[in-house]
Amino acid sequence: MSFLRRKPKLPPALRPALEPEERVLTWAPVGDGQALVATNRGLWLPSGKRLGWHEIHKAAWSGRELRITPAEVAEERDDYTVLVDGPVDAFLLLEPGDLPDQIRTRVTRSVAYTSHHPLTAGGVRVVGRRVSGLNGLSWAVRYDANTPVTLDAVVELTDELVSAAKGATTPPD
Repeated sequence: MSFLRRKPKLPPALRPALEPEERVLTWAPVGDGQALVATNRGLWLPSGKRLGWHEIHKAAWSGRELRITPAEVAEERDDYTVLVDGPVDAFLLLEPGDLPDQIRTRVTRSVAYTSHHPLTAGGVRVVGRRVSGLNGLSWAVRYDANTPVTLDAVVELTDELVSAAKGATTPPD
C-alpha cells in the first residue's frame, strides 16, 4: 500500500535557514546530500539561495528533470521593474514526490495579473505578482525580443500600461 507511505522528513542537515513564519511544504533530494526545498515563501536551491515564488519566471518538468528559470532585474523604474530571464538551473529528480506540482501551483498562484501588449516593434508583458509576506502586488514588465526597451516612446507607453493595470486591479474605495 504505497499510497499510505509518507515521505521521510527533511533531514536536519538539508533544512535551510527558514524565516520565523516560513514552513517546509515538500522537498526532493538532488545529488549527494543536497535537496530542493519548497516552502510557503519560495524554493530553496541546493546553493542555499531561496527564490521567492514571484521570482520564478518558468518552471518546466520533464518527468525526470526540473528546469527553473529565475527572473532577474534588468532595470528599476519608478513603479515597476524590468525583468529578463536569468540562467536556467536544471535538477535531476529521481524521487520528485509532489515537488514539481507544488512549484507549478505556487508560481501560478503568485500571478495576480498578466497582460501582453504588442508594440510597433516587439511587445511587452505587464505582470502583477503576489509576494509572500507582503500586502499588494509587485509590478514588473518583460519585453519581447527585439523591443527597443530604452526608446522614450516605449518607456512612456510601458509606464501607461503599468499604471492602467494597477488601476484595473485596485479595489474601489
